[in-house]
Amino acid sequence: MLKFKFLILSFQLLLPHYYTGLIEAGCDEAGRGCLAGSVYAAAVILPDDYHNDLLNDSKQLSSRQRYALREQIEHDAISWALGIVTAKEIDEFNILRASILAMHRAIDGLKIRPQALIIDGNRFTRYQDLPHTTIVKGDGKYLAIAAASVLAKTYRDDYMKELHTRYPYYGWDHNAGYPTKEHRRGIAEYGPSPYHRMTFTLLPPQQLELF
Repeated sequence: MLKFKFLILSFQLLLPHYYTGLIEAGCDEAGRGCLAGSVYAAAVILPDDYHNDLLNDSKQLSSRQRYALREQIEHDAISWALGIVTAKEIDEFNILRASILAMHRAIDGLKIRPQALIIDGNRFTRYQDLPHTTIVKGDGKYLAIAAASVLAKTYRDDYMKELHTRYPYYGWDHNAGYPTKEHRRGIAEYGPSPYHRMTFTLLPPQQLELF
């Protein structure tokens, strides 16, 4: 019971905005630490007076909660968009630059141009002339970033489940491309797929000869 009360309290602590009097978009990404697949980002603009007691950092929610919230966010948001950077682009740019590029692409897709940006994490490259603020663990502090985290996570999960139907050796339908033991066993047995990030350490050094 105490744990339940704590979770509800944590949801209520999310703030509606960082900038006052500006159209603000929250941005977050999903899939940065994966061995395979694209990195996804989302940008979300919520109404000024938006309130949602259930919205929180997507990592703190169950899959069922995330998908229910995705539908609600898409209904309630003033504007939202996704940005995607492929595994090949990740290998070309590096994962930090790719994650920021995915957020830029998400902002590009917004139907309403924001006047300011709030970004989950501590690294970002300026987008055009917009002011921005990076916020460590921002997906647990601000509603718009939490909403972006939910969209990025659920749409990336859908993408990895679709890839799993073509490459069922790695367990992507439930590990989403993260470096689990099952995923690495699949790489060791079948080799990397066209969607693996070849600049990442796919296997421990002693297993690299299996390629």
